[in-house]
Amino acid sequence: SNTNSSPSVSLERHPFAPWIPEGAKVLIMGTFPPGRHRWAMDFYYPNRTNDFWRVMGLIFESNKDAFYDPATKNYRLENIKKMLIDKGIAMSDTGASIRRLKGNASDKFLEIVEPVNIKALLDAMPSCRAIATTGEKAAEVLASLSGTPMLGMGSHTLWTPEYHSPVEIWRLPSTSRAYPMPPEKKAEYY
Repeated sequence: SNTNSSPSVSLERHPFAPWIPEGAKVLIMGTFPPGRHRWAMDFYYPNRTNDFWRVMGLIFESNKDAFYDPATKNYRLENIKKMLIDKGIAMSDTGASIRRLKGNASDKFLEIVEPVNIKALLDAMPSCRAIATTGEKAAEVLASLSGTPMLGMGSHTLWTPEYHSPVEIWRLPSTSRAYPMPPEKKAEYY
C-alpha cells in the first residue's frame, strides 16, 4: 500500500438510542456526541465542558449546577432523566453516523454520513410539537431533512410533515464552550 496516503477516517455510529419519554412534546437535537474520552456519562451532552445541562439547570431549577456536581465533576444523570420525563423532553442527534475529519467534536470537521431518520423519530412521538436544534450544523441537517429554510439564531418556522401534526422548528445557540456566549445568555434563547 501507499505509505504516503493518510489513513481513512473511520465511520462512527451514534452511541445512544433516542431518549423518548412517553408523551414527549419537545425534541432537542444536537449533531453528535464528542469522542468517548470526553464523556462524563453515557447520555446526551456527556462532555463536562458543554453548557447544555447548565442551561437546563438554569431554566428548570434556577441553578446552573442542578444537574452537575462541580465537586465530583459528575453529572446527576438520574435527576436529568427525571427532569426530561417530567417536562416531556426527548433527545436525539441529527447524525446517525459520521466521520470526524479532525478527530475532535467540532461540528466544523464533522461529516454527516447518514442523518437520523426523522420520520421514525416523529412516529415515536405523536405528541411532539416542537424540535429545537442546538447549533448551526444540527439546524442545517434538520433544514435539509424537513425541507424548511435554514434559520437564524433564535428564529423558528412551522413544518407540516405529511405523516405528523405540525411541528415548530427552533434554532438555538450551540451549548459548546467553543460558542462564545455565557450559559445564562444561552438559557434566555432556550
